Amino acid sequence: MKKLKKWIAYIAITVTLLIVVAISYVTFALPNVGEPQNIKVDLTPQRIEHGKYLANNVAACVDCHSTRKWDVFAAPIDSAVLGAGGEKFDGRINFPGEVYVPNITPANLKNWTDGELYRAITTGVKKDGSAIFPIMPWQSYSKMDPEDVYDIIAYIRTLQPHETTYPKRKLDFPLNLIVNTMPKKAEPGKRPNDNDTLAYGAYLVQAAACRECHTKADKGVPIPGMDLAGGNEYSLGGGSTLQSPNITPDKETGIGTWSKEQFVARFTQYANGTAKPVTVKAGQFQTIMPWWKYGGMTQKDLGAIYAYLKTVKPVKNSVVKFQSKPITN
Repeated sequence: MKKLKKWIAYIAITVTLLIVVAISYVTFALPNVGEPQNIKVDLTPQRIEHGKYLANNVAACVDCHSTRKWDVFAAPIDSAVLGAGGEKFDGRINFPGEVYVPNITPANLKNWTDGELYRAITTGVKKDGSAIFPIMPWQSYSKMDPEDVYDIIAYIRTLQPHETTYPKRKLDFPLNLIVNTMPKKAEPGKRPNDNDTLAYGAYLVQAAACRECHTKADKGVPIPGMDLAGGNEYSLGGGSTLQSPNITPDKETGIGTWSKEQFVARFTQYANGTAKPVTVKAGQFQTIMPWWKYGGMTQKDLGAIYAYLKTVKPVKNSVVKFQSKPITN
């Protein structure tokens, strides 16, 4: 009996040590994506202009990193604080912790090198080596052409500086450890010629991180066979929930019956003045889709996205777009 107790004690100690070693490794050795590159991005007018288009209308960096007006449909950003961050993810929307979207204006990034910015955008690792929680879809940006990422860097270097800071991130256990395992090395791609419509459309879908919202996932892992079929659920607070729509070419539950003209117009109405800002009250239909920014994509780019989406596998998946609990006094 004494020998058995000793062995049980030895096993318990060994397991405890293994757990301590594993936690220490995840905490202190990860993420490990390598050192930032030694690069210097030239702030040419061409880079800045193209970066402005990408950051505002395709990758939509500015949309997340600015305060959004959630009392207006599709929550347009407050242009007075462009890039100053401040959006908060917390328990109000069933988020496991508390995260403030950071300030990406030069006031906050003045000590970041271009290599550090490139690493953050494409691998999910900050200047200090810590992991970025994948609210930011760096997994999608990691596959962008480096030249496009350089253009985005050039543009955000020109934003009006805003001296704003926010509380440090707090993630619930064990997510505060798991987050360190998420960053991965970049897998840079090459932007196709925009006349190669299907390849270019696929590239834009990647750069715009369409799959991040429109592919149902389980604990962050895309469910096989559900590519772009929607169904991801998002809490809007106050009992309201939103599900991302199916954008595969399924004719019953997706966009299979949409014409190219309908698809393009659905976006451009938010940039050409057709759609007007509409006030949204608590419990009324609201969306997290940044229509006001994506609407600024060129018709050629939107047409390429449509052409590509028409080639993906149709998936029959009906989703309930919006649900809201009755407001009780």
